[in-house]
Amino acid sequence: MNNSALAEAIATEHGLSKADARSYVDAVFNAIATAAANGNEVSLNGFGKFKVKDSPAREGRNPANGQTIQIAASKKLTFTPAKAVKDQLNG
Repeated sequence: MNNSALAEAIATEHGLSKADARSYVDAVFNAIATAAANGNEVSLNGFGKFKVKDSPAREGRNPANGQTIQIAASKKLTFTPAKAVKDQLNG
């Protein structure tokens, strides 16, 4: 499912126009991304948590020639599903 399909499902379920539903979907994802960029955790009750984790700098290998390379430190957005979502996935 992509953003358009999600917006269409919301529009159908709640009697909204597709354009309004799409703007709501985009606003939700923008709010999550903004909060994550500010280092905040986003917790959605019954769905899960989005957290920012730091990945430290490390050494790696170039698979083409085997040379050692430096991989820069970075931040990653992780998602941990809530128990209700895990239960729904696993029947």
